Amino acid sequence: MKLVKTTEAAGHVLCHDITRIVPGQTKGPAFRKGHVVREEDIDVLLNLGKEHIFIWEDAPGMVHENDAAEILCEMCLGTNIERSEVKEGKIDLRASIDGLFKVKRELLNRINGLGQIVVAARHGNFPVRAGDLLAGVRVVPLLIEEAKMKAAKELCGDSALLNILPFKQKKAGLIVTGSEVLHGRISDAFTPVLKNKLAEYGVEIAKRAVPGDDNERITETCLEMLNQRQQQQRLDIVVCAGGMSVDPDDRTPLAIKNTGANVVSYGAPVLPGSMFMLAYYSGPSGEIPIVGLPGCVMYNKRSIFDLVLPRIVADDRISKEDLSQLGNGGLCLNCQECVFPNCGFGKGY
Repeated sequence: MKLVKTTEAAGHVLCHDITRIVPGQTKGPAFRKGHVVREEDIDVLLNLGKEHIFIWEDAPGMVHENDAAEILCEMCLGTNIERSEVKEGKIDLRASIDGLFKVKRELLNRINGLGQIVVAARHGNFPVRAGDLLAGVRVVPLLIEEAKMKAAKELCGDSALLNILPFKQKKAGLIVTGSEVLHGRISDAFTPVLKNKLAEYGVEIAKRAVPGDDNERITETCLEMLNQRQQQQRLDIVVCAGGMSVDPDDRTPLAIKNTGANVVSYGAPVLPGSMFMLAYYSGPSGEIPIVGLPGCVMYNKRSIFDLVLPRIVADDRISKEDLSQLGNGGLCLNCQECVFPNCGFGKGY
């Protein structure tokens, strides 16, 4: 490209979009890349504050911003994501379905770390709706080194940086612990809360049991739910509510462990929800998650269950490391007006 005086630009080809901004009304291109400047355009360009403009000139070893944005878009564009047209060197990516947004975070950091490359995405591991804006891609300069774009492509390889996992239709088994509930001393306040939370993702409570506080009975109830042989009765998740603290009467963690399930973690650096437990059981229909929910899930609007449930419904396996990383951002501020997930809860950096 070559910088020329606007008054001498007639007949030359623009190598970038020229933006017009009308405060409070509009922002958009007055002239597009590739436009051949005419004599009548010169006054318009000068009124836009463009006393000099860049015109097209071959630049070996360099990539134009629009072409660079196309390269970045190709690197990012995974499953269930749609793109916009390139505009002023930028491409937007949006969700084409409801699902769980996944970001290859370490790889994203490495690519952005090359410099002059911008892949700006919303937080991963959170639910999105069809049409939601997910990311924007562009490069900073008008022309960027071809070698830098090649390095970014090599880092990315054949895998996309961004994907959306669809939510699956699931059935849940709910085990409400506590002798006080079993004997009718108090009403069950856990079930209505969990029914609403599960319904947010289309999960139906297909079976419910109240076995009290005896760990052997809780284990037996879990195994009955986990080992359903008939297809129509099979469950995809088992939720154990209550009895998760260190009190002598709270035996749910032991009961879950005694099912023979692979315990990922008992405890997580999240408040509310530090006494959370996650395990995976190998059942007749495959691996089934078991979650142990402490009482705080019942009376706090948002908790750790809101962070892990979307991943469970999308069949995105959760590791111990995933849970440990929740500490940075794991404190819910219990705002008077809850705007979750549009807040910092669960969003570490």
